[in-house]
Amino acid sequence: MAELSLFHSSGLPDQNNPTVLLFDGSFEGWLSAVFYAYQHKLVRTPLSIMTVHDHTANFLDEAILVATDAQKAGRVLNKIREILSVRDVIWAFLSEDKMVYTHLFRVVVYQLDNPNRSVMGNFAHPDVQAVQACIKKVGRERHRMQAFVRFEDTTQGVYFAKINPDFNILPLIGDFFAKRFADQSWLIFDVVRGYGIFYDHQEPAVGVREIAKIDEQILMDGNEFHTDGESIYQRLWQAYFRHVTIKERINPKRHIAQMPRRYWRYLVEKKQKSCI
Repeated sequence: MAELSLFHSSGLPDQNNPTVLLFDGSFEGWLSAVFYAYQHKLVRTPLSIMTVHDHTANFLDEAILVATDAQKAGRVLNKIREILSVRDVIWAFLSEDKMVYTHLFRVVVYQLDNPNRSVMGNFAHPDVQAVQACIKKVGRERHRMQAFVRFEDTTQGVYFAKINPDFNILPLIGDFFAKRFADQSWLIFDVVRGYGIFYDHQEPAVGVREIAKIDEQILMDGNEFHTDGESIYQRLWQAYFRHVTIKERINPKRHIAQMPRRYWRYLVEKKQKSCI
């Protein structure tokens, strides 16, 4: 009996069937998948690109796992720099939308096919529309995280904050906080994706670093790591929040529109009984 595999055994697709290129979820992995598509002349065939985590195996398409290759990824990135805004590509990629990796690939193809046009301005094109929508969502989330992050002073000499954003915006907010709190050491941890960014004010030249692991206890109960003054500061901030609120002007709908409930979990002022 012939061996049955969920992945194409030869590594080359049957071009009569739709092809799915799978990558590891990293930006370099996606760039490697784009290289593979051009290398194996799959650009004009039914093709989609997605992460291995998003793919559900079926018998209707040919799934190929593409290994991340730094050299090939670099070549694709250099080409993208020539034809598109790398910032736009990265922001859309960080949306983690299951279809955005395919939309981005098609936008790259669209731009290469039309070298004399700026295709990202063609909002009537479905792939451009999808990519622009992802960029807008990520930009909005980035802006809100810059406003809603609440640091807590810890006995480790580091100001610590937890966030749970809808999109992977940590790579986009590091520079903002490094400039705003250059005289402090701080760590912002994404509890959804399980990693954080760390800045050590004693080593400013190093810049913002990625942190993969932290003490699980601080995620479960950060109060245990608070300095003596942190609880006082939190009570003062909560008292200020209560007293500046004009009860007669409370507008719950407007409040939630400006500060959606999903951000409240880690806001110090929302740890008390809310006025909304």
